[in-house]
Amino acid sequence: MGAVSDDRSVLAARAWAALLAAHAALVPRLDQLLLQATGTPLSWYDVMHELAAAPDGRVTMGELGQRVVLSRTRVSRIVTELEAAGLVRREDNPDDGRSAFATLTADGVARYRAAAPRYLEAIENQFADGLTNAELDAIATALRKAARRHPVPVALTPRVSR
Repeated sequence: MGAVSDDRSVLAARAWAALLAAHAALVPRLDQLLLQATGTPLSWYDVMHELAAAPDGRVTMGELGQRVVLSRTRVSRIVTELEAAGLVRREDNPDDGRSAFATLTADGVARYRAAAPRYLEAIENQFADGLTNAELDAIATALRKAARRHPVPVALTPRVSR
């Protein structure tokens, strides 16, 4: 390995470490702020966001497990919690008896709409504050570029209404 490769490896490792540190610091804080402001845990918001962003407002449980960002391994339990809270319902999939759709209820849409501005506010205050527009654009561009190598169907733009 030459010096350029060693330097690049160090830069890559430092960038990766910074991404992990930012994630570890920010996700619990966003969860706390969203929960305090709206009574909605970030994991619930994550699932409701994906359902709100779906073109027909519903997603199969399997697709939902692939799309959520924060709680992939717990998505079934989170949907069960959201069902118990009256925010989500499961519907049989007529095309595949082994799967079901998850969809937001009217109360779920209302909760999502109430939480979305607080979520965006928390992102601004906890993450974006202190960064220039150019820095935010550079971060987004770089992370999208890195993610393109391993695409996951997630909604990357928070929707506030349906």
